[in-house]
Amino acid sequence: MEYTNFGKAGVKVSRIALGLGLRGQPDQAEAQRLVETAIDRGITFLDCANIYGPMDDRANIGQSETVLGRAIKGKRDDLVITSKVHSPVGSGPNDRGLSRYHILREIEGTLRRMDTDHIDIYLVHGYDNETPLEETVRALDDVVRSGKARYVGACNHTAWQACRALWVADALGATPIVGVQNPYSLLYRRLESEMFGLIDDQGLGAMAYSPLAVGLLTGVYRKGQPAPPGTIWATRRADNYSNTMNGPSGDIIETLVEVANELGKSPAQVAFAWLLSHPQITCGISGADTVEQLDDVLGSVGWNLPQALREKLDVFSNVPDLAVV
Repeated sequence: MEYTNFGKAGVKVSRIALGLGLRGQPDQAEAQRLVETAIDRGITFLDCANIYGPMDDRANIGQSETVLGRAIKGKRDDLVITSKVHSPVGSGPNDRGLSRYHILREIEGTLRRMDTDHIDIYLVHGYDNETPLEETVRALDDVVRSGKARYVGACNHTAWQACRALWVADALGATPIVGVQNPYSLLYRRLESEMFGLIDDQGLGAMAYSPLAVGLLTGVYRKGQPAPPGTIWATRRADNYSNTMNGPSGDIIETLVEVANELGKSPAQVAFAWLLSHPQITCGISGADTVEQLDDVLGSVGWNLPQALREKLDVFSNVPDLAVV
């Protein structure tokens, strides 16, 4: 495993993080084994959220944090753990958003489910147009000052939203965000247009989620072929599969497979290596549901993607407005 600073912050993280969305994992025991294996393999960065649960089912809200809490027993001080707040956790009027009320309530629930006294990077899961940003920034600052989080960050923000959060924190003398988390992959390159500039200018850490475009970049799915039975693109995303694969995404996947064959690597390893070759990206978040999938992704570190092949992937995947996430 390779490790690097999270942007200009002093904390070091593994270049591959494990995400606990568990989109295809229904079994909590297997999920716990996955986390424990990831730690044993050298992954120190574990990404969670208060809404995550097995099969990414909102009926299972909070269960990923519980699984993570069990898996990190005796190892907590060697790990960097995230969780998130913003998304709906119930039907009540205050069960969502970034109000002081919701943030301070949800951090307590997260800590209780994980059975820990702090989160290392507490992330807002989205932008809240209904709450004054000053209120949100002050609440997050209080979370850090109380010792319940070490750092704060922002997910799914545009560059201007992240920049405004930095400006408000500076104006208030409050804890600033140290990083961002957004989708980024060969099938979703929108981050490059504005966010990369902000990352470079402000020294932010950057966590790339959906680096394999919900499995499309693993090589399991091929142009002109049906989605394998039981997979997410054969079930929950079946309605979008044909249009996705018959468009430019299918051509990009075929190019990725060609490059992977040339290198003797798997498509997933090449897709991750391409992502990690960008200096703006601190880590890629693996959404692996099984140990086998995780081990495949781990083969993306320890080698460099040849420049000519990186440029080939750059050219083929540079499709305006392509956004598979």
